[in-house]
Amino acid sequence: MSSPSSRSSFTGGDVTAAMTARRKARKRALDVLYQADLRSEPRAATLSAYVANLEEPKPQYLPYTVELVEGVEAHTERIDELLATYAEGWTLERMPVIDRNLARIAVYELLYNDEIDKPVAISEAVELAETLSTGESPRFLNGILGRIADYAT
Repeated sequence: MSSPSSRSSFTGGDVTAAMTARRKARKRALDVLYQADLRSEPRAATLSAYVANLEEPKPQYLPYTVELVEGVEAHTERIDELLATYAEGWTLERMPVIDRNLARIAVYELLYNDEIDKPVAISEAVELAETLSTGESPRFLNGILGRIADYAT
């Protein structure tokens, strides 16, 4: 039986390391989006400040963090439109800031990143919500993201 560290992808990379790096990237993208949202700052400025404050060597997950933040920024109108449409009984403003930004990251991945499987995008958002948000957040995100994956992609 192989250990998780011995699993490799078809391209020869370590699957576990790639998953961990992407999870870290999602968490850091959430940090940037959360800060920008709370402070009503431009996302690009918040991202630039985050990157500038990182020590060398920059973390391996940084390019994906940047892609997520820039992708959410580039597609905010469509992402927020879908969230508003499929969030039954909730407005974007009423959603907890963490949930709103986890949902934005996941919807970006669902719609614009073909490398990420839909169930992975959803489960990553749900798992981050389990540790970072309210007790109802994982179920809420799973429902809204599942509907978006089924009907909008």
